[in-house]
Amino acid sequence: MDAVRRWIEESPYTAALGVQLSELSEENAQLALPYADQNSNPGKALHGGVAASLSAIGAQAVTRAALGPDAGPFHTAALQVNYLSAAIGEPVVAEARLLRRGKALCFVEVDVATAAGKPIAHATSAVRARFGADEPERAVVAPDHGESDPGKMGPHLPTVPFIGARGIAAEHMTGGTSRITMPASEANRDASGGIHEGAVLALLDTAGAMASWAESGHGPYRASTPAMQAQVVGAPPGEDLVAYGRCVQRDAEIFFSQVDVATAGARRLVARGTVLYRILT
Repeated sequence: MDAVRRWIEESPYTAALGVQLSELSEENAQLALPYADQNSNPGKALHGGVAASLSAIGAQAVTRAALGPDAGPFHTAALQVNYLSAAIGEPVVAEARLLRRGKALCFVEVDVATAAGKPIAHATSAVRARFGADEPERAVVAPDHGESDPGKMGPHLPTVPFIGARGIAAEHMTGGTSRITMPASEANRDASGGIHEGAVLALLDTAGAMASWAESGHGPYRASTPAMQAQVVGAPPGEDLVAYGRCVQRDAEIFFSQVDVATAGARRLVARGTVLYRILT
């Protein structure tokens, strides 16, 4: 339990968000997150990347407690997040529950809600323990078209408090594709020195959303992420990252985008996933 608590308290990313571990056992974990402007979208709404981060942190906390520190390193092999409603300028809590403990995989369910009990997000996760085994050679992500047109929205992306705090920036954001970067800054790191999975998920979510905007075009619209799926293929390295997003299907106000997150230099795969995005005119 002490190792799990140290992992949460000593990770610069969780400290930057203000995550607090309230309860922990081999079957349950509770996290608290006070409201902070730097975790929000415009209008004081909790950023979806923060809810995804709480889901990943809660699921890993339970897995680490259930399997013990010698089972590491750990990574979120699969995560499904459904966003149910918005938290506006208020604290939230995350409750993680162990569904099944395997030899190297733990299945965990996480509910994120406001302190008043309003459901914000629901997630299910499969967290993998590597028991010290070496990682396989990571796949190389194919480069995109190489264009660099951030469009009308791209330059304004860092003005969103949570995105700006991560250093996330748009290199390209037109024609249904996005290329979004994030530096290996101290505030994005895990206690191990790598990029925190929560920051990786925030980048993936942003790249998928921006690919949707790149498909719809800029306008005075309302938008949100109803759901996101992600697979982190191994413990993220401590390198600058780039995410390639591509809108593969549009159905009226619904956009389906695929995202690959890779190291910025060698383009080694870090995470992949899909983002379901909704833009209302």
